[in-house]
Order: sequence, then structure tokens, then C-alpha cells
Amino acid sequence: MKDIYILAIETSCDETSIAIVKNGSEVVAITILTQMDTHAEFGGVVPEIASRMHTENITMVLEETLNKAGMQVSDVDAIAVTYKPGLLGSLLVGIEFAKVLSYVYNKPLIKVNHLIGHIYANAVNNKLEFPLLALVVSGGHTELVVMKDDYDFELLGSTLDDAIGEAYDKVARILSIPYPGGPGIEKLALEGNPSYDLPKPVLDNTYNFSYSGLKSYIINLVHNETQRGNEIRRADLAASFQVTAVDELSRKVDLALKNTGIKNVIVAGGVSTNKYLRGEIKKVADANDAKLTIPDFIYCTDNAAMIGAAAYPLYLKHDFADYSLNAESSANIC
Repeated sequence: MKDIYILAIETSCDETSIAIVKNGSEVVAITILTQMDTHAEFGGVVPEIASRMHTENITMVLEETLNKAGMQVSDVDAIAVTYKPGLLGSLLVGIEFAKVLSYVYNKPLIKVNHLIGHIYANAVNNKLEFPLLALVVSGGHTELVVMKDDYDFELLGSTLDDAIGEAYDKVARILSIPYPGGPGIEKLALEGNPSYDLPKPVLDNTYNFSYSGLKSYIINLVHNETQRGNEIRRADLAASFQVTAVDELSRKVDLALKNTGIKNVIVAGGVSTNKYLRGEIKKVADANDAKLTIPDFIYCTDNAAMIGAAAYPLYLKHDFADYSLNAESSANIC
């Protein structure tokens, strides 16, 4: 069978990334240009700035990726691009760029759901083994999904309010940790002990998650203690939050594994870079005699390699998009 090379574009938020992926699993070349330092000055991503920077940088990112690969656009078999979910302005930069490349070089255009891309990050340098249980953890999503085959998804449960990544960022602000908050919480937690008694979210037998109550409890705790003139043990509170938040994930993954009998678990999304989370899910997988797969750190956060991996099954099915393709700001996996 002929090798298939897909040029993939990812611009859903504040990373401009382009990759060339061979047969859905081998990264020939990848470039990721982050805007993190720019947005850190504002305490979070500013959509207008993000889309402008994508526009300024995307041609340069393409050239660098092609140089790394020693290839031309004419050498690839298809152009893939993230079209949802994300910041509309940012998505549109990538989509319009992909359309131009598709038209000029007469290559099929493949549209990819960003969340599905995170799942398929686990296919990079690896083969997905079905059926599998996918835990998706990001700034906007917390979901448990069963995959019976490529693009065969069954949603077991999702967050009822805040996603875990959003909770990390909001608690970070409360503790005066600069953007990005998630890595800051993880680092500070290493210095503390989980000595604060925090409420446990969603103690039931569903697969749903909730982080709004935990976040609100910490906001009120910090406010009340500050009003009383009491010291907030920041490291201890960070550790307590992380243990409670991740325990929510561990309990639900454990429940799903026991109820379904599935023996393959993957973790997907930006929060999967968290080492404490990785360790706790590994314990659950081991206790259930299940195999755990988590992407390399570079493929956990937003990147184009995962889009190329997710586009490969669509290419094989000739599931191509036309030039009416537009951006969508919100979406779920299923």
C-alpha cells in the first residue's frame, strides 16, 4: 500500500502549528509556534491578537515545516485542518490557508474536529487498540468516551459545568499564579501537602464530572480567610485542589473500566501533560489490568501532528470537505 502523507494545520487557539504526518502515525516534520508569552501579559488568550499573530506567522511556519521534511506541498496527498472547536478568528486563518493550499496544489481537503485530534494524538508512534476508553481533559472539555473503532464514539459522560482545565486556570488566578495557570498549580502543589478539606464533586455512579462547586468553594475560602486576616497556605491549597480534582477523574475512569470491561485506556488533551494526573490514572489502569497510553508531552497540547493523525482514517474513507468549509466555535466529540 502506498504511503500517505498528510499536511496538517492547527490554529484553534494560540499555537500556530503545521505538521506532515505519514500513514497517520509517523511525524515527518512538525513546527509549533506558541503565542503564550504574548498572551501572558494579559492573563489569558486575547482572541483578536491570536488571529492576527496566526495570520502573520502561518506562512513562515509552513516554510519551516517543509524545510524540516525536505518536501514540497506538491509531495503530500492531502491537506487537513482543524475546523472546530476553538476561537473563530483563529480557526478561520487556518481554514482559509488550507483551502488555498488545497486549491492551488489540487489536493483533497480534510476537516478535523480538534477534540478528536487530541484523541488521535495517541496514534502518533503508536497503534490504537479497540475498544478503548478515552479520557479527554482540556481547558474546555472533560469527557469519558468509548471508541469501538476509528471514528466510532460513544459518550459516557462529560462535565456538567466547568472543565478541569478551566478549573485549574481559575484556581490559579485565585492563588495569584500567572498564566498559564495549570502548570503553575502543578508546580506549586509539589511544595505543599493536601491538608485542606475540600468538597468531593459528583459522588454518584454516573460518568459525569463537575468542577464549578470545587472552584467556588476555594474562591470563598480564600476570600473569607483573607477577610479574617488569616494566612492562606498557597502550596497546601494547590495540592489539595489538585488531589481533589484528579480524584474525580480517577474514580470515574475506574468506574467505567469496571462496568465496561475495556482493557485499553488513553488520555487526551492539554491537561494530560500533568504528571500527577498521569500517575493517578496509571494506578487505576494497573488496578484494572488495563493498558494505559498517553501521548508524548509535545503531542498533548495543541499541535498539528494530532490533526494529521486524525485525518488519516478520513482520508482512507475519502471523507473530504469542499470549499464551503467554515469554522465552528463549539463542538463535542459525539
